[in-house]
Amino acid sequence: MISVEHLTKYYGSFLAVDDISFEIDKGHVYGFLGPNGAGKSTTMNIMTGCLSATSGHVRIDGHDIFDEPDKAKRQIGYLPEHPPLYMSDSPLEYLRFVGEAKGLHGTELDRQIDEVIHKTGIAGVKNRRISNLSKGYRQRVGIAQALLGNPRVIILDEPTVGLDPLQIIEIRDLIKELGQTHTVIFSSHILSEVQTICDEILMISKGKLVAFDTPANLEKKLLAPNEIRLTTDANPDQLRHILEKVPAISRLTVEESSGRWTVARINTDRRDIYELSRAIYLAFAAGDKVILEMALKKGTLEDVFIELTESSTNEKPAGQKEA
Repeated sequence: MISVEHLTKYYGSFLAVDDISFEIDKGHVYGFLGPNGAGKSTTMNIMTGCLSATSGHVRIDGHDIFDEPDKAKRQIGYLPEHPPLYMSDSPLEYLRFVGEAKGLHGTELDRQIDEVIHKTGIAGVKNRRISNLSKGYRQRVGIAQALLGNPRVIILDEPTVGLDPLQIIEIRDLIKELGQTHTVIFSSHILSEVQTICDEILMISKGKLVAFDTPANLEKKLLAPNEIRLTTDANPDQLRHILEKVPAISRLTVEESSGRWTVARINTDRRDIYELSRAIYLAFAAGDKVILEMALKKGTLEDVFIELTESSTNEKPAGQKEA
């Protein structure tokens, strides 16, 4: 559905987008995740044809956004970070203007306006001035205009910025619903938001694409559990003695010790941390000491985000998901 090949964008000497390549299939909700200034908005502006690229190609349903802009843009509905709303208009007046600009007329224009008003939940405010609407409703009006023309791809740039918690939940639910009938791409720097909404995530850092996969696969591949937190009635010397013959422990750190218990972190380089847990349990049983608590530390999407965006490596993935 969407193919981005070696996309690069310079602003003078500043490299904003650094040789990004990826492909997006039809359907599903895709998230652009990255810190502020990572290159998300620039990439999306290029994908929608609102900004030129220094080099590279973007194809929407086979049409190059630069060589065939009219055909490519007909497939895209776009909500910029700052929706281009006319504050003196009502949503109904504004949507009629946008629909006519997109080439819709007559009964078809009326039908599509009614459809997007219903889909975005703005029927109750359609005749009020946009200037009098809450930010949440303004975002809904912006999404409604993006849906006019029945585009196959909906691109939303930071659609929940500045909204209150209830409005954020409402917009998230709307995006999920849109993902059932459209290919939806939206950008955010909020980890929980992307994890909640998206089927797949593209992580961008310093203009580079550093990961492209499902949230679950990112956590599984990059942050398999490799740390055990242990609470025991053994003192630190007894703890070290019990564990000295357990293989695969790369580091043992005592965090807290009192006369009644000791808290320690155990790290390993092995992939099978569960086998190590079994060996630790048996070692304590043989040493006649009690494990009061043993827990595995598992990675989260936030850990993945920090690991990838703060990494000093210059390697870039090919932009394709692993099976």
